[in-house]
Amino acid sequence: MKINLSGPDIAQADIDAVVAVLKTPTLSLGPKLTEFESLFARYVGRKHAIACNSGTSALHLCLLALGIGPGDEVITTPFSFIATSNTILMAGARPVFVDIDPKTYNIDIRQIGGKISAKTRAIMPVEVFGNPAGLDQVYELARRHGLRCIEDSCEALGSVVNGRKAGTLGDISAFAFYPNKQMTTGEGGIILTDEDQAAALCASLRNQGRDAGAGWLAHARMGYNYRLSDINCALGITQLRRIEEFKAKRKQAAGYYERLLGGDRRLITPREPDGCDISWFVYVIRLRDDFTQRDRDQIMEELRRQSIGCNNYFSPIHLQPFMVEQFGYKPGDFPVTEQVSQRTIALPFCNNLTREQAEMVCKTLESALDKIKK
Repeated sequence: MKINLSGPDIAQADIDAVVAVLKTPTLSLGPKLTEFESLFARYVGRKHAIACNSGTSALHLCLLALGIGPGDEVITTPFSFIATSNTILMAGARPVFVDIDPKTYNIDIRQIGGKISAKTRAIMPVEVFGNPAGLDQVYELARRHGLRCIEDSCEALGSVVNGRKAGTLGDISAFAFYPNKQMTTGEGGIILTDEDQAAALCASLRNQGRDAGAGWLAHARMGYNYRLSDINCALGITQLRRIEEFKAKRKQAAGYYERLLGGDRRLITPREPDGCDISWFVYVIRLRDDFTQRDRDQIMEELRRQSIGCNNYFSPIHLQPFMVEQFGYKPGDFPVTEQVSQRTIALPFCNNLTREQAEMVCKTLESALDKIKK
């Protein structure tokens, strides 16, 4: 039996909604865009939502809307998807990395102060794997230092920390809707903020620099084609209406793995920190420190031989070839990130993962672990 690493949860209502838009003359910049943005802003609890064609686009516009550009520095984490740092570079700024907390995998707030310089304009924390632990503290630290906080919530739709939803912990935030996320629009992203000026600028920049109400060929500024079509938005609307159902399904799937693997001393399994309600994005286990990266890779090879999807999550951003070439990073610069990255395995995870599938994954994983003598 093949078990994929991830997959979307598509119902007949999703298909019907998309087909209904295809039967209209308005496939982009239409009523479904406005409806999706309104529903999403209401769900998260922010004044404005601006839908984009990806989470990467959303993060890029967040930076531009806050005036971040050449000569500026943005503090962020080296343990994330590459888009987090890429968008900082796209804005012309420089990412300044801070190592991670080994328990939450989020940016280590204790180390941020030492990286703040006269060039620092913002902090961009990430709710890694959907875990929002400590993000409220990062925002407060940014405020104390007069910095902007751009919340990368692309993996955390529905997560809550100390009573506050992910997406409300920064001056501006971004979500993503790739098919492996909690909900999907196929491809897509969205920006959330309470700031009127930032919202208006994001809306203009995503639509080739047009201002609201201006003519089709009137461009107030240089912009981008970062629009999200009404087709995607129609899917987003029906998916968002099921988000609490999706959260419950994913929590159940995480529970299967915890019951099956939580007692294995060779593994570190993810747990919900105090004060957090995680909306699970992926389920990532970590091998204990006496395992090597080669051991991890051999385990993944065995899982794949048995048709079980898996992957390492994440590779250190600072050791990506172009980062090494441009900034001169080297192994050892961020030791916690590197140590964690060498030992992580993302197991199959989606809304509809069954108990039987989880049992097969864990049985195969344990067999692969047994072959490596420790």
